[in-house]
Amino acid sequence: MKEKPSEDQVKKKEKSRPQRKSIFIFFSNKWTVFSIILLLTVLTRFYKVTEPDHVCWDETHFGKMGSWYINRTFFFDVHPPLGKMLIALSGKLTGYNGTYPFEKPGDKYNGTRYEGMRIFCTTLGALIVPMSYDIVHDLTRSVQAAFMASAYILLDVGMITLNQYILLDPILMFFMTASVLGMVKVTKATEEEKSFTRIWWFWLLFTGMMLACTISVKFVGLFVVLLVGLHTVSDLWNVLGDLAKPVSFTVKQLIARAMTLIIWPALLYMFFFYIHLEILNRSGNGDGFYSSAFQSKLIGNSLYNASMPRYVAYGAEVTIKNHKTGGGYLHSHYHLYPKGAGARQQQITTYTHKDENNKWRVKYYNKDVNQGDDVEILKHGQLVRLEHVPTRRNLHSHPEQAPLTKKHYQVTGYGENGTGDANDVWKVLIVGGREDQRVETVTTSLMFIHYLQNCALTTSGKQLPKWGFEQQEVTCNPNLRDSSAQWNVEDNEFGRLPKVNFEVYAPGFLSRFLESHAVMIQGNAGLKPKEGEVTSQPWQWPINYRGQFFSGSAYRVYLLGNPIIWWSNLVFIALFLVLFVISAIRHERGYEDSTNPDNESKWRSLRAGTWLFAGWLLHYLPFWAMGRVLYFHHYFPALIFNSMLTGVVFNYLTHRLPIWLRQTLLGASLGVLGWSFVKFAPLAYGMVGPSAGEANSTMNGLKWMESWEF
Repeated sequence: MKEKPSEDQVKKKEKSRPQRKSIFIFFSNKWTVFSIILLLTVLTRFYKVTEPDHVCWDETHFGKMGSWYINRTFFFDVHPPLGKMLIALSGKLTGYNGTYPFEKPGDKYNGTRYEGMRIFCTTLGALIVPMSYDIVHDLTRSVQAAFMASAYILLDVGMITLNQYILLDPILMFFMTASVLGMVKVTKATEEEKSFTRIWWFWLLFTGMMLACTISVKFVGLFVVLLVGLHTVSDLWNVLGDLAKPVSFTVKQLIARAMTLIIWPALLYMFFFYIHLEILNRSGNGDGFYSSAFQSKLIGNSLYNASMPRYVAYGAEVTIKNHKTGGGYLHSHYHLYPKGAGARQQQITTYTHKDENNKWRVKYYNKDVNQGDDVEILKHGQLVRLEHVPTRRNLHSHPEQAPLTKKHYQVTGYGENGTGDANDVWKVLIVGGREDQRVETVTTSLMFIHYLQNCALTTSGKQLPKWGFEQQEVTCNPNLRDSSAQWNVEDNEFGRLPKVNFEVYAPGFLSRFLESHAVMIQGNAGLKPKEGEVTSQPWQWPINYRGQFFSGSAYRVYLLGNPIIWWSNLVFIALFLVLFVISAIRHERGYEDSTNPDNESKWRSLRAGTWLFAGWLLHYLPFWAMGRVLYFHHYFPALIFNSMLTGVVFNYLTHRLPIWLRQTLLGASLGVLGWSFVKFAPLAYGMVGPSAGEANSTMNGLKWMESWEF
């Protein structure tokens, strides 16, 4: 019987065979492929980067915010500040002077130096591609896997669209990808016994910095923080399991990572907010979202270096601000509640901006205040009427249902020239107050209890419809323990009392830092779509169900993923799950030979796939639980992980195939991706002429789903 050749003999025989030359010989070298990917990235990302020369989609928000940073004007936004500060910095360095209004999409730039801000965002977005290549190569040690992963990101027209404009998304995705790159590099250095070397410390500090930057752009950066945290725990567990190392080595690793991945990012995060609050030191349209004390730090605000009476007297003209985080000013105007929304009396709302219609006069409950009367300070437990200064109607409540919160009573403006009825009387209570305690400007927290209905003046937090100008509903709540029923006097005009300087009440950095977060979190939770705005649901995103117009003029740009890439990504997720389960079963049954080099490569790929799949889940599943308004572009960070996973799975499935078949599959796959990119590229680079539904359109035949709107 003929003896079976040994494995070494088989390998020598294969090496002795003449190798067929192929174009794919170039794809065997990491840096050759990296150079090709880099060149293609530059060509695809910066092509037509300055077109169209008008405001597109959310450039109206983030361009405007960049202008406010340049002008040092305070504003409110639901996102942390770093991305907007970087946009402002890039604009300032490239000649933009911060004067363009960014009023609405479609407005021409007309000579404004917007190009630098677009190129900056595009540059960060472009760097995602080579970083994804390096991540997958370090995870799998496979050039083919890295090439396919980066090709999927490179040739997605949706990624190009999202990266070419003045937006936070390319900045967010850049820092997110850089965080993952740092995470992989730290693990690689640890496995190569380079712990505590300079390169190891560099990558740890780099990862911590990128994590801080990611969450400083958008709060969804928390998802990559969770991913790196889980990966770090896994790393430390493996270090602990290395019996060749003492336990003290694991303790040192733990301390080093706590310093660089927790303390260091936290300090950077606070530093970015410190810069943000130091730059935005001038009063702007966002002042009203913040407390009276916070506003006293803003130059130009009525409370900045303000001199006002310390106490509130009868006859004073005041503004009354809701004491909860982000609370508005008690407000009224001449418009009445519509039919079906309670009594047709004057509307009472809260409004988050400074306005003349926020002014109220404090009056005795049973008589007018005359100029010659002795000055009397308002005290805890006293009865008052509050007269709206512009309309001269009194704050009023009665046992009618509130327009939105049906268990509360309606609050209205009632009467004429300051004369109303008994339902205008309110008892003033200082929170935690004592008898005869005087009401102080800014610092005293108040409640207004209706004298007859025994309900507390409050804001429900609900936004009124168009008839209420989308301001916040004000009601009278029979539950006197309502935390939203607390108010404070902000502005206090009364010429017969001495004035004091309110600079002493100005908060420090830590107080402003904490309040900024409370306001942002509340604003995020309350985000609602604008009228006519296209929103979406998480189930629609992976299937590329509907896109989003960036430019809807004659030059049309439509955010939509390359359907070949997006749909095949879903297939590769399913394949990964099948392979993972099969491999787990085989391993559990003892079918795997751990000494086989192929198995080592396989387990490396499965481990890589597991972390990339975890990254996809962490950046996608949380949106299912969010109550805020959602948009299609929220899926793109998850898409990056999905595309890298596709490269890993493709390599896993083909690496054992004969070289000619592997090359054929790779070439065919790249050909299909290239074809789909060319076909759908006008979505990113601009469409003119007829829409896709018309026979003479250049996009005719490419509307593969009825929900696509191009």
